[in-house]
Amino acid sequence: MISPRGCLFSILQPVLLRSNPGRLVSRSAVLSSNRPRIPLHLRPPNFSATVADLKKWHIWAKNLVSSVGSTFLDLDNGPDSTLLQRELTWLIQDAFENPNKVSFQNSNDDDSVVSLRVCLDDLYKMWKQRIEERRPFQYVVGCEHWRDLVLSVEEGVLIPRPETEMIVDLVNDAVNENEELRDGLWADLGTGSGALAIGIGRILGDPGKVIATDLSPVAVSVASYNVQRYNLQDKIAVKQGSWFEPLKNVEGGLAGLVSNPPYIPSDHIGGLQAEVAKHEPRLALDGGANGMNDLLHLCHGAVFMLKPGGFVALETNGEIQSKFLVDHMDTETKGSFHDVKIISDFAGIQRFVTGYKAR
Repeated sequence: MISPRGCLFSILQPVLLRSNPGRLVSRSAVLSSNRPRIPLHLRPPNFSATVADLKKWHIWAKNLVSSVGSTFLDLDNGPDSTLLQRELTWLIQDAFENPNKVSFQNSNDDDSVVSLRVCLDDLYKMWKQRIEERRPFQYVVGCEHWRDLVLSVEEGVLIPRPETEMIVDLVNDAVNENEELRDGLWADLGTGSGALAIGIGRILGDPGKVIATDLSPVAVSVASYNVQRYNLQDKIAVKQGSWFEPLKNVEGGLAGLVSNPPYIPSDHIGGLQAEVAKHEPRLALDGGANGMNDLLHLCHGAVFMLKPGGFVALETNGEIQSKFLVDHMDTETKGSFHDVKIISDFAGIQRFVTGYKAR
């Protein structure tokens, strides 16, 4: 299920993203040193402002939106004023304790006091950052709506996109066809916010487990926070390290492996939307000269990490990369995989490559 907020982000800010990698540290140590920000909508309403002051803020914020027009869209396919107006509405929904009880039209309520989750000065700062710095809206409010989840995100963590949701659907199809996969051990490499690990963890059977790895300590902290929010600590282990490094003790034992790795060619990153190029972690974007460095590394690692019959699903940048990866899996891994396929995303882009480890 695609949320409205996530869907609009994908349509109007095309997906040129990617996740990062995964050394073993204790989860408590990570959380104490890199404690994630609490998403705005979960913060207590410890602040207040009058309706009159909030009206002034709202007029100022709308004027900023109007000043953008199609400038960002024309510049780098960024958000236009229509999307920014929707985001302003979402900001109000997240920041106000009771947004539906606040009217900016009724002058009789000007002296009424509204409970807020941030102070009024911060509301000004947050919207100024969104417009003037092109800071992603998800970082402004500290979360992204993905499937039926609301995931914490912050600077240093890739914002999960709606098309990546399809990997969970592909895994669901695979485990429905083979109950052994449902009850096995899975890995989400370059977990970022933990989106895929959480999505997969919720469809596995009781014995099924997920190891989520990432090189970034910020991502490990945020993913751990999201796992705890959805009460999946007993099913999902979040480990810090590069790709397969935290998985050395389970070589040949994985029922499944998924990843949304960095796949943007290095020289393309500067041309991405400002929200992506200036704010999202390059570690999660840069796939090397042709964008294939990490995809090929994952492909070769899967040969050794998957057990016979194990499932692999990788996200790519599209047709050229997906076809190259399929050819590589068919010809360069010496028959290690079978039933290798390219799966298109909801926009018709040949986005995903799936296959099974040969028995």
